[in-house]
Amino acid sequence: MPPVAFITPSEIDLTQVVADQEQIRRFNPQRFEMEQLSAIVHIDTEQNLIIGYKDIAEDEFWCRGHIPGFPLMPGVLICEVAAQLCSYFCQAVRLVPDGFLGFGGMEDVRFRGQVRPGDRLVIVGKAQRLHRRQTIFDTQGFVDDAMVYHGRIIGVPIVSPSGSQTADQNGS
Repeated sequence: MPPVAFITPSEIDLTQVVADQEQIRRFNPQRFEMEQLSAIVHIDTEQNLIIGYKDIAEDEFWCRGHIPGFPLMPGVLICEVAAQLCSYFCQAVRLVPDGFLGFGGMEDVRFRGQVRPGDRLVIVGKAQRLHRRQTIFDTQGFVDDAMVYHGRIIGVPIVSPSGSQTADQNGS
């Protein structure tokens, strides 16, 4: 049985973009095929809640081989979308000022439906623990009104040797 949704998907206003892909790049270091967030549509620092989405395109790098003729978004990439959402939240609240939040682990992950090209995967994250050494977010993913994913994402800080996360922030 899936957990109770943090927010009813139909209540989410997907038209009010708080951060587009360019703004997400200011906080998250992933680029090219590994950029998995299309937009952030809600961030609430009092409730430690963040909502974003990934529009699944027909030409995603995994479509050709997972599964030919019936492409399904790999579960590991759904988890990556959730992790990038959580990382964005931690950067937005300046939890890791000299780096970014990286994957520390996953717990209680379940997939309950398919995510396919043409879908919009809406991810909701709610921080359960925010600490500079470790964060824990409960996350849920929806396609339309159906919960297709839920799991706990554990994040740890990653600091680059130069103390910056991307070339953009270095002025390059």
